Amino acid sequence: MEFKDKQSIYLQIADYICEQILLGKWPPNERIPSVRDLGGMLEVNPNTVMRTYDFLQNKEIIFNKRGIGYSVSEDAQERVLAYKKEHFLEFELPEVFKTLYLLNISLEELQARYNHFVTDTFPVNN
Repeated sequence: MEFKDKQSIYLQIADYICEQILLGKWPPNERIPSVRDLGGMLEVNPNTVMRTYDFLQNKEIIFNKRGIGYSVSEDAQERVLAYKKEHFLEFELPEVFKTLYLLNISLEELQARYNHFVTDTFPVNN
């Protein structure tokens, strides 16, 4: 995994875990890699992974079964979507709006490009 400079590593690992959950690779109630195993896989300090797991446990996306390890929560997909949506609307969207304003891109042009993107990327759903 390649880490970016603009975001804490533990949050980038949280994004990776959330992505695995959304893709269905880590289904509800399934064990996820141990702190040491994920640290080894991603080549990061286990303390960083532990910080990630604490963060996701506080968001109720994962839970710890004493003596067994961490597992995906039953409603993890819904919680991940809510967390990611909140983060996008609060932190990323204002930057998008700023760029749209500075580049003088209209909402109509944005809408047209969005519609094109959706039909090209997800043709089955249209």
